[in-house]
Amino acid sequence: MPAKEYGIFLPIGNGGWMLSTTAPHPEADYAWNKRAALHAEAIGLDFIMSMAKWRGFGGSTDHWGRSLESMTMMSALAEATSRVKIWATMHANVHNPAIAAKMFTTLQDISGGRAGMNIVNGAYAGEFEQFGMWDPRLSHEDRYQMTELWTEAVTRLWSEDSVTLRTPYFDLVDCESRPHPATRPTLINAGRSEEARRFQAKYADGAFLAADSLDEMRKLSADVHERAKANGRVCKTYSMLTVVQDETDELAVRKVKEWGAGLDREALTQMRRTWGMPEDQARAWADGATGEAAFQTAYVAGSARTVTDHIEYIVREADLDGLMLIFPEYDKDMLLFGETVLPALRARDEVAA
Repeated sequence: MPAKEYGIFLPIGNGGWMLSTTAPHPEADYAWNKRAALHAEAIGLDFIMSMAKWRGFGGSTDHWGRSLESMTMMSALAEATSRVKIWATMHANVHNPAIAAKMFTTLQDISGGRAGMNIVNGAYAGEFEQFGMWDPRLSHEDRYQMTELWTEAVTRLWSEDSVTLRTPYFDLVDCESRPHPATRPTLINAGRSEEARRFQAKYADGAFLAADSLDEMRKLSADVHERAKANGRVCKTYSMLTVVQDETDELAVRKVKEWGAGLDREALTQMRRTWGMPEDQARAWADGATGEAAFQTAYVAGSARTVTDHIEYIVREADLDGLMLIFPEYDKDMLLFGETVLPALRARDEVAA
């Protein structure tokens, strides 16, 4: 049984992953992200990943109103690190595939073969309407068709001397992109829809999944694994988890309550609107939300033993290949996790293997 992979979702947008006025509030600056990346390398995590975000959600925290650009930041972090995998995000509806192919060939060279491309097909209209790159005529299925063609174009440009490809979304005519990467960058995709899982099984090396229950996560993970195997491929599955750790379970739970008390309901409303929820419905949902809605992912709160047991349990029961972790307090919590939890997880992996 291969060892599980653990990494972090970098706080590339202000506020990190907490919608709260009372939670730690990382700024959208390189120094903060560099420290997190160096912590990840030092404690033995496997990868670092950053999202691409073009517009925030307002509210009293101005959540993600300030953000860095994924590709340029990760290029700098590739130079600052030597071991962790470097996964940057690319919107297929924003970047021409020839531009994306050249950028990631460069990142692969800078990182010594550690580069990964998280492919996003564009879902939140407001991000792209502001600079005229949102086509409202495209359905969810159309966007995945575009992304499939885009991915085909990128991977061909990484291996072929000339590519001609005419599509409803872009055209390549005798297009060159040299040098080719010595090894192909890792391809990542997040999503759980039927179209997403089909795409992941056909193209991706890693799939990030979200679910409403552990049972659903198990089914989604199995589906991606089985589809990829049917295609003669391997696609690893991951999910996200926020870690709230302290010396005791009680102290960690107290943090959850304190941070939840500052839930930014206006930002939460705007976030739900970007998911396609009507404004009145989104506002009503946010007004009735509990403090746990301040967490944008599932979370675990507890002592080192509680956190270790929980991570081992969900990874095993959902048959995941790894987790992308979020730390509200990146400096303090990552180092504590690296001292107390990660060694225990690695030891248990060895026993399971």
